[in-house]
Amino acid sequence: MKRVVVTGLGAVSPLGNDAKTTWENMKKGVCGIDTVTAFDASEYKCTLAGEVRGFDPTLYMPRGEVRKTDLYTQYAVAAATQAYEDSGLEEGAVPPERFGVYIGSGIGGVHTLVSEHTKLIEKGPLRISPFFVPMMISNIASGTVAIKYHAQGPNIGIVTACATSTNSIGEAYRAIKHGYADVMLAGGSEAAILPLCFAGFISCQALSQSTDKNRASIPFDKERGGFVMGEGGAVLLLEEYEHAKARGARIYAELAGYGCTNDAYHMTAPDPEAVASSRAIELAAKECGLVPGRDVYVNAHGTGTPLNDKTETLALKKAFGQDAYKLRVSSTKSMTGHMLGAAGGIEAMASVLALYEGVVPPTVNYRVPDEECDLDVTPNTAAGAPLAYALSTSLGFGGHNGCLAFKKI
Repeated sequence: MKRVVVTGLGAVSPLGNDAKTTWENMKKGVCGIDTVTAFDASEYKCTLAGEVRGFDPTLYMPRGEVRKTDLYTQYAVAAATQAYEDSGLEEGAVPPERFGVYIGSGIGGVHTLVSEHTKLIEKGPLRISPFFVPMMISNIASGTVAIKYHAQGPNIGIVTACATSTNSIGEAYRAIKHGYADVMLAGGSEAAILPLCFAGFISCQALSQSTDKNRASIPFDKERGGFVMGEGGAVLLLEEYEHAKARGARIYAELAGYGCTNDAYHMTAPDPEAVASSRAIELAAKECGLVPGRDVYVNAHGTGTPLNDKTETLALKKAFGQDAYKLRVSSTKSMTGHMLGAAGGIEAMASVLALYEGVVPPTVNYRVPDEECDLDVTPNTAAGAPLAYALSTSLGFGGHNGCLAFKKI
């Protein structure tokens, strides 16, 4: 089997429009959550979000192309471009048939869907854009990135709700491991901060109704009451180890394990017994050869909903027993909000950089301990630590569980 390493990182997030800025703000414990500006949310039960600010898609795409793409695709192209450039790969260095793209989205082009539906109602069917369908569909970000880089290898737009990016990266890892590609751009993108999506998540009682931006996204805190919606994109460039070594690439970490399971329990709620979610963690850890200890960082899914956080805590305890208390855990959603289909990408990036630099990013705005969430959640301040392994977990609507295991190289 081939070894797989991470050689490029890219991100657009509520903490910054590139990977470096996002990571530096994570280490500082900056909270990217604030009052919604994309629309007037004053009449909604939830008024806070983790918005991307000051994003310029023309840095990554021609202006004419921008007009033909949904915002979620623009985020994906930006993150993929950053990851490719960060890797140091030269144009044409990878045979097209050995270069693949797995970039997913939980919701896809919902901005396009809403705007074109409004146009249909107000102006009639003849006014619908000829680009409506390709702008809306959830695979088009992956396809657009492939076109940009002439990547003719495996290409899949995975849709597994909040586990989308984690599954995309995990399946890309397997594509390289089993010899189907040498290089993969993998991750996810989401742009769903608009009235319809807000109303929908409010109706299913998923969002925090706090009006205090510092007490809204509070994973593992006993006073948590729901997640805060975020947006953005994050992409990792994965490369076969010998391929990376031969060209003298900088290697951030090795991706050495992946677990993928399903609760088969409920449409939105996690299985409170954490049977399948703990197994996803066990599978990734076993494949990676991870031994639980203080040199292991876990970037938890940590949404800040009452059920998720205690279930995820239980999953870690079931996977590692008493050794779970040795783990260094945090939820970076406390700073970014929940970026939905992009969440696993930004959190995998944070896991990789935590390993690379030996810094555990914090769970910010943590105040009230919860006896059901009693692991070391790295409250409020980043911690320096000589890390050997990192896990990134994702638990999505529909019961999807994913876990990535990285190790220092």
